[in-house]
Amino acid sequence: MSDMAPEFLTVGTGEAARRIAVRVRQGGGPPVVWLGGFRSDMTATKATALDAWASQRGRTLIRFDYAAHGASSGTFTECTISSWLEDAQAVLAAYAAEAPILVGSSMGGWIACLAARDRANGGQATAGLVLIAPALDFTEELIWNRLGEAARAMLIRDGILRRPSDYGSEPDPITLNLIDDGRRHCMLGDTVDPACPVHILQGMRDTDVPYTHALKILGRLPAEDTVLTLIADGDHSLSRPQDIARLIAAVDEIA
Repeated sequence: MSDMAPEFLTVGTGEAARRIAVRVRQGGGPPVVWLGGFRSDMTATKATALDAWASQRGRTLIRFDYAAHGASSGTFTECTISSWLEDAQAVLAAYAAEAPILVGSSMGGWIACLAARDRANGGQATAGLVLIAPALDFTEELIWNRLGEAARAMLIRDGILRRPSDYGSEPDPITLNLIDDGRRHCMLGDTVDPACPVHILQGMRDTDVPYTHALKILGRLPAEDTVLTLIADGDHSLSRPQDIARLIAAVDEIA
């Protein structure tokens, strides 16, 4: 259940070392790995719903918090796509004994695609990807490209920009390092081939990651074994009971 005490995995060395909180539900089938969104954590609605499903079905489910998220240690303004990808890769190496199903929400969709690509390049299989409002290249496409000249100048000058958040009282700290590092991982300028089946779930009323972004991703993925489900009245979170049902069905369909 969602009240399972986390265990901790040390990732990185020296001053970059951080304790990553992980919750593992042991079961059968390909392990399902939850990769959350920007400033979200593994106790959020979709993650706990997947945990309840795994409990009922006897499936293996792995959840974790990126550095500076949830129960993990770290300073948010020191984190980047590179460091969060390293967190995900370390969790996969430590806990996923066989080809996993990666379930990525928003930023987690980008991390999932990067991890699957790197696994394929290293000769490791991924059973499939289920991506919820995947925010590939969001640091460039959905943050930098949306900033006005004054905001860009402030970010370059100060190294940080604090943007109001729709999901909490505290603003989102966007660092120049996050933007610059994100450019190293941008995927949409080329084909995106995770070498496994992909199912995207996307709300058409999503204002954070518009459905046109999902269409762009679709155009970069192989046509074979790729499915896009557009939910006409769906928002960014896709956390309603009917959205959760679609998510679980997508995971079930892969394995």
